[in-house]
Amino acid sequence: MTDAEGGEMRARLSIVVPCYNEEAVIGATLARLAALADRLARPGAGRPVLETEIICVDDGSADATLALLKAAAAAEPRLRVLALSRNFGHQIAATAGTDAAGGDAVVLIDADLQDPPELIEEMVRRWNDGFDVVYGTRTERPGESAFKLATARGFYRVLNRLSEVAIPLDTGDFRLMSRTVVDALKAMPERRRFLRGMVAWVGHRQAALPYARAERAAGVSKYPLRKMVRFALDGILSFSSKPLQLAIAIGLIAAGVALLGILYALVLRIFTDIWVEGWTALFIAVLFLGGVQLVCLGILGEYVARIYDEAKGRPLYLLRERIGFGDGAGEPRR
Repeated sequence: MTDAEGGEMRARLSIVVPCYNEEAVIGATLARLAALADRLARPGAGRPVLETEIICVDDGSADATLALLKAAAAAEPRLRVLALSRNFGHQIAATAGTDAAGGDAVVLIDADLQDPPELIEEMVRRWNDGFDVVYGTRTERPGESAFKLATARGFYRVLNRLSEVAIPLDTGDFRLMSRTVVDALKAMPERRRFLRGMVAWVGHRQAALPYARAERAAGVSKYPLRKMVRFALDGILSFSSKPLQLAIAIGLIAAGVALLGILYALVLRIFTDIWVEGWTALFIAVLFLGGVQLVCLGILGEYVARIYDEAKGRPLYLLRERIGFGDGAGEPRR
């Protein structure tokens, strides 16, 4: 922060908005963010005067999202647009936006208006109180299926049991981060990114901000079941080695069961006239042990795949177009 005329404290705020096929809602989103930026530019109780930039990251949209962003950028000098060369996924798009952000604090928010932009004012006040991270905690999630609510709730609790880092429950990526935290994230180059876990790992002073999530304003969710499962695996495998320990435990249990089966067959053979005919028990044992081996190999394979991704050293993302930035801003990193 720097002193402005009249002794006011001024700071810069960057609002990063990942966008993928959001043509139905992007106009309303930008309008609410622009109104927020106008309010933040005026003195307010408990916060500095803020100069705000809005960074929209088009993640390879197949609809008119990018065209609408370009048109909006021509009329709104606070709007910057990053167009990725293809769809890299939400977490990478958010990373591209934070890389390009020049603010003293950076806010991540989705374009679907389920997370209210107006809550950013309270986040800024908490930041001004000395917190480096202010994350939204969802108290209500209207419009989502019972299956999604149950799996989301269960996922975060399982993740916290497995992870060496405590990750806040019932949170998404909607949060404010200080420049210190953003710079720490930029120093973390992993490809399979789970930003809410990475922010928790960074530490510093963090505060929860409870809020009721709204229904999606328009469009459809970009997280079908397949992507949800993939995202959950990224979160678990990126922050815990316990699945490897679980594979060892499963192997030991399987070996124990097999040993009991061998002892059972020997007792029957030596001390009774009953002899195990063989093929049914053998068939079951082979299937059981084969399944256990495949599960353990799959767990190992997931970790090896992550090592392989890191070893290739490709850029996290590629830019097709950059609008509204000065020279050198928003360059992809390795």
